[in-house]
Amino acid sequence: MSELSSNVDFTPPAERTPLPGMPIKDERLVGAWCEWLGALATDAEAALATAIAYRELTPAGRDYWLAVLAQDEERLDVPKIAVYAPLLAVETDPVRRQRISIAMGPIEVEATPRFAAYSLSGVAADGTRVAVLVTPLYLDFAQVLACGYRVDRGFSWVRHEPILLRGSAPAAGDGLDGVMLEATPLRALVDDLALTVLAHQRSGRELPEALRSFADLFGPVPGGSTPPPAP
Repeated sequence: MSELSSNVDFTPPAERTPLPGMPIKDERLVGAWCEWLGALATDAEAALATAIAYRELTPAGRDYWLAVLAQDEERLDVPKIAVYAPLLAVETDPVRRQRISIAMGPIEVEATPRFAAYSLSGVAADGTRVAVLVTPLYLDFAQVLACGYRVDRGFSWVRHEPILLRGSAPAAGDGLDGVMLEATPLRALVDDLALTVLAHQRSGRELPEALRSFADLFGPVPGGSTPPPAP
């Protein structure tokens, strides 16, 4: 599993005003924008590219993106969660996360996750444990947290894939950093990682950014927020 990276640069049409009631200057640009958004319910690459593009924006740019979505979402024939979840996957600001959650609203029945969370783990030759958590987002999309750790020392590395199709997520029998992954009880692994979070904090080191998206599993994470629980 690689680090999240891309050269994609897709932002709302520059001529599209986020203010309701204002005229659209170029309907073609808005049409292309809405077509892109419509693909987010089925196209993992489009969803990931959206998450990456949004993540790279300035705070003002993110606010603009959300304002445009609020104006254009009624044009779309896809569940709201498909449009907002890629943004929530990479947003760490508590106020903006709340704004996204409110805009997303209740999860429609047809958009609920189609599989349950699961976990994998293994042990490297040097004793470092490798863990993978795969948690459902919506439809067939999931997010993945992978890390190397020692319960009494903290994390040596953490990687986060905020959104991908379930079929692309790690599975039992796969290898990661030379370690064979095996199915592991989710609750036991989460308890292990929660203790690792504490050990990492006590060492005086800053927690990896990726852990903030999993604050609901490990307990409060400084500087992060707790996303709404999966249904």
